[in-house]
Amino acid sequence: MSILLRGQAIAEELIQFRRDLHRHPELSFQESETAAKVAERLTRIGVPYREGVGGHGIVADIRGEQPGPIVALRADMDALPIQEETELDYRSVRPGIMHACGHDAHTSILLGAAKLLAEDRGKLHGSVRLIFQSAEEINAGAKAMIEQGVLDGVNEIYGLHNLPTLPAGMVATRHGAMMGSVDRIEITLEGKGGHGAIPDQSIDPIVCASAIVMSLQTIISREASPFEPVVVTIGSIRSGDANNVIPQTCEMTGTVRTFDPRVQEQIPERIERIVNRIAEGYRCKVRLTYIRQVPVLVNHDAPVLHVDAVVDTVIGSDRRMTAQPTLAGEDFSVYLALVPGCFFWLGSGPETNADRAYGLHHPKFTVNEECIPLGSALLAEIASQRLVELSSRSGNLDTEIRS
Repeated sequence: MSILLRGQAIAEELIQFRRDLHRHPELSFQESETAAKVAERLTRIGVPYREGVGGHGIVADIRGEQPGPIVALRADMDALPIQEETELDYRSVRPGIMHACGHDAHTSILLGAAKLLAEDRGKLHGSVRLIFQSAEEINAGAKAMIEQGVLDGVNEIYGLHNLPTLPAGMVATRHGAMMGSVDRIEITLEGKGGHGAIPDQSIDPIVCASAIVMSLQTIISREASPFEPVVVTIGSIRSGDANNVIPQTCEMTGTVRTFDPRVQEQIPERIERIVNRIAEGYRCKVRLTYIRQVPVLVNHDAPVLHVDAVVDTVIGSDRRMTAQPTLAGEDFSVYLALVPGCFFWLGSGPETNADRAYGLHHPKFTVNEECIPLGSALLAEIASQRLVELSSRSGNLDTEIRS
């Protein structure tokens, strides 16, 4: 039986598992119930695991009969602080928390791949490491798991993300940079509070903040090449409580995205220069915190070619397309900075008019569940076939050395 048909055979149980996770979402570093459900399923299919890795993360190795390389597969488990607005029968029962990014589907997909691989463990040329990760949404889970050795011995790593604007049954891959870096900025301005009608006796941090917000955009328009994507967004401003009072302080937070590691290194100095000098010009004290979160997600050529070949074999080359670059971020990039691998998009939208579907992080986001068994089949085949290739390459190298 083909890997695709084997995936379809377990579709119903994977979908039901995903719907249970969707009803009971958990925020980053709070995924204890989700992890317990994953652990129970791994026990059921006879795969030993280690829990509590990098928060509530779970790591499991499916070992073949012969020693060999290790290929890792990763899925994220956390939900978002969003109030769900769908009419699904299995919509979230937890106010203000929703799987609006499809991590419930990712977890189910990896469990499906685990079941398929466990059934074939006698044929594996090495081991497949399953990584169920906490806290992707806050860009902290991958780092936490790596610190606890999740990549030890790993030769390559693969992962996927559902994409609701791509029809289910489609896959999109990309060589090189695919997703943007993610950094966070926090700015606190201190002025001198006073009466709104007597501004000359105050120092207004809101006016200063307004100048900073506008001036930060000149980094993009006047300091970065038009051919180098950069985004600097101030997403929150908090200051004052009354319409006739000049507040003492103003706090801002923002996100910085780039598509080139070199550009990512240049941005902190530019932001610091603009923020500090404008604050000085407006007589405000300022504290700027620049938090580096995740690098640009850069796929490696050989793993991408391998994913392309598996997709073409399993579902046909007409179901594969080149992914468009995006400045949305993913902490899978942290893994790829350390070991070779590939991250790709799995279509999760309707078969027609997918471009009109609600996007990731939308309160009405939904997943076309037909993508789940396909994702499981693809991940299982990607891992098992790559083990064969890496083992063969290692064996050939050993023969050359002995010769």
